[in-house]
Amino acid sequence: MPNAIHGLSASDPRTWYRTQQKAIGTITPSGNIVVERMTNAILADFPTVSGHFSRIEVVGSTDTYKDDYDWDGMMRAATLLSHAEPDVICWNGSKGGSIGIGSDRRLCEKITAGTGRPATTSSLAILEAFKAIGAQNFGLVTPYADAYAGRIPPHFQDEGFTCVARADSGLTDNLSYSRVPDADIAAMVRGAAASRPDAIILYCTNFPGAHLVAALEAETGIPIYDSVSVCVWKCLRLIGIDTTPGRRWGSLFTDRRLA
Repeated sequence: MPNAIHGLSASDPRTWYRTQQKAIGTITPSGNIVVERMTNAILADFPTVSGHFSRIEVVGSTDTYKDDYDWDGMMRAATLLSHAEPDVICWNGSKGGSIGIGSDRRLCEKITAGTGRPATTSSLAILEAFKAIGAQNFGLVTPYADAYAGRIPPHFQDEGFTCVARADSGLTDNLSYSRVPDADIAAMVRGAAASRPDAIILYCTNFPGAHLVAALEAETGIPIYDSVSVCVWKCLRLIGIDTTPGRRWGSLFTDRRLA
């Protein structure tokens, strides 16, 4: 029999178990399909890292915990991920922006205390990027209805960042967020860019915009941070991975201020 471990070419699919030495554990809402698709797409540029996923219940337009996290559900998802011994665990969800980003800090503390793994969230990663580039204000692009989207700017203001432009799709069903067309997302980004904010965020992790970021940054000249890719970026940093191979996903991965 040929040796199944040694002497394989880099393109041989059997090499995956040799090259993937790091693991990212991700908690995602149950009605979300973009997080897994986009995380795996980004990690294709990081062949030493694998992605692993667990879910909490958020389906349709229903969220039983509108003003807080389902802490038991979150910790159950984190515990299940910890069984695979990932190098980091993240909440790739944007709810912290609507309930207060302090909740994300508490969540990370609880995950680390309960699993022994470093933890982060999409919102905390965005704040880190804002601080690194010296942003004071931002444009907010979401698929949400006005009432929900309107809850987000005050919580970012509490963190020291002012929302100066907003563009929303007006949707309420979680799964519908994943179906917003590229052209609509690009138009919303261009609308937010008209105010010349320091940065723009695509804020919803079931909002399929990460693949548009690099081209829209080149067009507008404004840093754009997608809430899925920024969480992956932060996880890579936490486990000591050079992020520059992710350059096709935007300036986030190559900006020296973020190194």
